[in-house]
Order: sequence, then C-alpha cells, then structure tokens
Amino acid sequence: MHPTVIDKLAWLHIVERRLLGARSRGRNACYLPGGKREPGETDAQALQREIREELTVELREDTLQRVGVFRAQADGQPDGVEVALTCYRGEYRGTLAAAAEIEALLWLRHDDRALCSPAGQLVLDWARRQDLID
Repeated sequence: MHPTVIDKLAWLHIVERRLLGARSRGRNACYLPGGKREPGETDAQALQREIREELTVELREDTLQRVGVFRAQADGQPDGVEVALTCYRGEYRGTLAAAAEIEALLWLRHDDRALCSPAGQLVLDWARRQDLID
C-alpha cells in the first residue's frame, strides 16, 4: 500500500534570480534539493543531512526560514499519490557541488518549469509571483 502523501523537505536557494535545482542520475525531471526525514529528525536536521549528502555544503540552522508547503502529484508515482514539499530558505557554508545521487545542478528560471517535477513547478510559480526569479 502506497502512502497517498509523500512528506518531503526542500531547500530553496536563489542566486541572481535563479533557483537551484538538481537532477538525479537516471532521472529526467529536475527536483529541488532535499529529501525525506529519518525517524526522530526535525525538519532542520533532515534538511541539513540531505543537503550535506547531495550538495556538500552545511546549511546554517540559525538562518533557516520556512517558506511554505507545496502539494502536487508525486513525480513517477501512481495517480493520486501526492508529495507535500515543505520548503525552507537559509544560508550555507562551503562550496556547492553535486554529490551522492545528484548528477547535475541547474539554475532555473520560470521558463524552465517544464523541466521540473510538478511540485517544483509550483515552487517556480510561487517564486515568480514573489518576484524572486526571472
């Protein structure tokens, strides 16, 4: 039995009016960096762990700010299975680099929304409405 909602976290990092996206090996869609919580982890702990594994940087917990939750059909899942993507912004230490399952980092504009998962598209729409990205 599949859950009807997949609970995930994402880090929204915007530089020069572009949103950081990532593409995993063997996947076509672009995702926002982040992932799922391990049992007992807070949002901050899970996001820090996932970003460290995927992008080799340390998120500064004292700067993390919750942006909101974006719900959409989960990419690659049966119809009706949604992802609830809880998004945070925050500062980091280190140098961004693709690691673990991440094949490429992409700097996304709103025009790139077709490259993204459905939840990523909602985030790009939101970022455009907030005048954060081109």
